[in-house]
Amino acid sequence: MILKQLREKLMACKAVKNHLFFVSLPTFKINRKIAYEMSENKKQQPNYSADNITALEGLEAVRKRPGMYIGSTDEKGLHHLVWEVVDNSIDEHLAGHCDTITVRINKNNSITVTDNGRGIPTGMHAKLKKSALEVVMTVLHAGGKFDKDTYKVSGGLHGVGVSCVNALSETLRAEVHRGGEIFEQIYKRGKPQEDVKVIGKTDKTGTTVTFQPDDEIFETLVYKYETLANRMRELSFLNKGLTLVITDEREKGEETEFRTDTFHSEGGLKEFVNYLDAGKTTILEDPIHVVGKESDVEIEVAMQYNSSFKENLYSYVNNIRTTEGGTHVRGFRMAVNRVFKKYADAEGYLNKLKFDIAGEDFREGLSAVVSVKVQEPQFKGQTKGELGNSEVSGIVSRAVGEILTHWLEENKRLAKKIIDKVILAATARHAARKAREMVQRKNVLTGSGLPGKLSDCSSRSPEKSEIFLVEGDSAGGTAKQGRDRMYQAILPLRGKILNVEKAMEHRIYENEEIKNIFTALGVKIEENEEGERVLNTEKLRYHKVIIMCDADVDGSHIVTLILTFFFRYMTRLIEQGHIYIAAPPLYQVKKGKKAAYAWDEEERQKLVDEFGGGNESGISIQRYKGLGEMNAEQLWETTMNAEVRTLRQVTIEDAPECDRTFTMLMGDEVPPRRAFIEANATYANIDI
Repeated sequence: MILKQLREKLMACKAVKNHLFFVSLPTFKINRKIAYEMSENKKQQPNYSADNITALEGLEAVRKRPGMYIGSTDEKGLHHLVWEVVDNSIDEHLAGHCDTITVRINKNNSITVTDNGRGIPTGMHAKLKKSALEVVMTVLHAGGKFDKDTYKVSGGLHGVGVSCVNALSETLRAEVHRGGEIFEQIYKRGKPQEDVKVIGKTDKTGTTVTFQPDDEIFETLVYKYETLANRMRELSFLNKGLTLVITDEREKGEETEFRTDTFHSEGGLKEFVNYLDAGKTTILEDPIHVVGKESDVEIEVAMQYNSSFKENLYSYVNNIRTTEGGTHVRGFRMAVNRVFKKYADAEGYLNKLKFDIAGEDFREGLSAVVSVKVQEPQFKGQTKGELGNSEVSGIVSRAVGEILTHWLEENKRLAKKIIDKVILAATARHAARKAREMVQRKNVLTGSGLPGKLSDCSSRSPEKSEIFLVEGDSAGGTAKQGRDRMYQAILPLRGKILNVEKAMEHRIYENEEIKNIFTALGVKIEENEEGERVLNTEKLRYHKVIIMCDADVDGSHIVTLILTFFFRYMTRLIEQGHIYIAAPPLYQVKKGKKAAYAWDEEERQKLVDEFGGGNESGISIQRYKGLGEMNAEQLWETTMNAEVRTLRQVTIEDAPECDRTFTMLMGDEVPPRRAFIEANATYANIDI
């Protein structure tokens, strides 16, 4: 048994060569990360006593366990530092003292955040006998947001925000304009290098924080402009009247010295919903807008119906995205279901319907943003993913219900359009249920129900098993020959699968390739107690689902079609980290017996220079137009061998932006797609 465990550890260590590439939709830009790390054996201590107990003081705990405070030390954690600083400035805006926030990415990838708020207090803290600025920057759970008279609502309620940024930064400089003077304090890895000092006079107020993330903590130090810009755009919608500016001093702009964007919204969530629905055919002339306040809970909701077939709802509490929803979302849905059902019954629109209308039928094609400001929010889970305050549900339900009732009475023509769509949604839902049941019943009657095209692996351990969704029967045949039969399954896909962005749900179950994906993976869509469709992944047969297509334009199109399907109908698989994209090489460079592969033009040229010293007589270059041009051995050693291959893991970094991008790429509206292609295309690689 001991030998077996040792052998397993050694095998795990060999996997250090395996790299994962992370793709954050919708930008599809790649960030390298080592997938596995070799851990050193630690000597066991013979005794465990009081001497072994370590008390971490001040910010040492943050540096020791950064993941507990910012979630992770990867790219996501790196960007989280910015939001911790920006949140402080947002709190000043919510308190009515700040209308402009700027974020600057400096040339060395440090960040500068500036606001025109009141400025962090710099006077002496009575209890701690040090400047209040130093207290805020170096003491956990310190800050004005715990005082209800200072901040009515706040995003970062744990009070560890800017002090965590300080702890995890190699250097941090705080500059405060307050009381006619400019104050400064500099820190290294959380420790002040000097007392707070006055460095000048000023007629302005505000705070500027510049920090350099610590390379001893973070796996990457490179900030992504798109990630920061998308969140700042979102914050501008959530905080109407606030101006947010981002500048990237690493990159030159088209018409400015540096790349820059300014975000400002006067319409708030109405403009947010219009932004989300860009590229979709909307039903209402203007979004329905709800603004209210009850028991110190501020509510803002905007909703619009469009011709799509999915609900598109995003929720926020104190500007924090609640990915799992919560009581505010429950209250919104209760109101929509109740008010529309009552109206449709009263008008007699449902009299001829032979089946019941479900709650989700009223929300098909609904785009909505629900934002609440709560003084003391209670979140479920450390990630603040779900709001738990029970009183919020009724407050939101009453506010939305009242406005929606008046709107329906005053807009009967548009109300009839919505009810017609609801009836169509209910009819399609029943058709989809029958289609799903037909597929699942067929699987039961035919034994395993696995597709005939599937070449399954021997392992019955989902954690160790992976399936390749391969473009075309030819490449599928090559992959079957080159695979590791113990852990790798192959499912060839014929042609381009159905574009689910334009199809009603029951149509997808008529598509042979999509049916094969469902049955091969072992997942199914079910209806929960509330009648909502959810993906059941309990019997998922492979924990790595790898899309493997040709490295050309058609291959990219097929990848996008498959990703659209996963994003719309199997989102949970992406969220759980099961979806990957294989990266076959573009070239083989060969000279004599020496041969190597290149994944892009830059690598190809490097290999040519290396093999020929700048002279290309005697070097052959093979351009792989498709997977079928590689033999089984080549496909294995470049794309399938877990010890050396490159995979791109698909993640959802910004769900609203993902939704917009898939709609733009795969929807009906051509102009937004053309504009995207013109803005992002650098060159065309055409194979003849």
